[in-house]
Amino acid sequence: MPTGEELLRSKGLRVTRPRLAVLDVLAGGGHLEVDEITRQVRQRLDSVSTQAIYDVLGALSRAGLSRRIEPAGSPARYEARVGDNHHHVVCRGCGEIADIDCAVGDAPCLDSGTAHGFQVDEAEVTFWGLCPTCQTRRAIDH
Repeated sequence: MPTGEELLRSKGLRVTRPRLAVLDVLAGGGHLEVDEITRQVRQRLDSVSTQAIYDVLGALSRAGLSRRIEPAGSPARYEARVGDNHHHVVCRGCGEIADIDCAVGDAPCLDSGTAHGFQVDEAEVTFWGLCPTCQTRRAIDH
């Protein structure tokens, strides 16, 4: 598996401590909000501004090293899993997000019918429901 430095260089990005720290946080997995990423990066570096984290996340997303997802009604979240056209399931109760592999296979995974001249290369699907914990809570409350 390539190092953070190798990943950044492979995309033509400068290697900086904030970029390496954000890549390291994202490599830990999950779908993290900017506040959580910032908190974890600050544990690794002496000081880094929230704006610097936004700048790093923007650069990483544009370079294809991270993915930004925005479930309806939720703040943007970021993940390191990129390039495989996977989807997400979001809990309506607590907001937990999990990955779902593409059900069909090759990207864009769905047929858009008419694309109005767009060259479609990805379909972003969000499934909604209740996670096991929220299902249990609902059963107890009823």
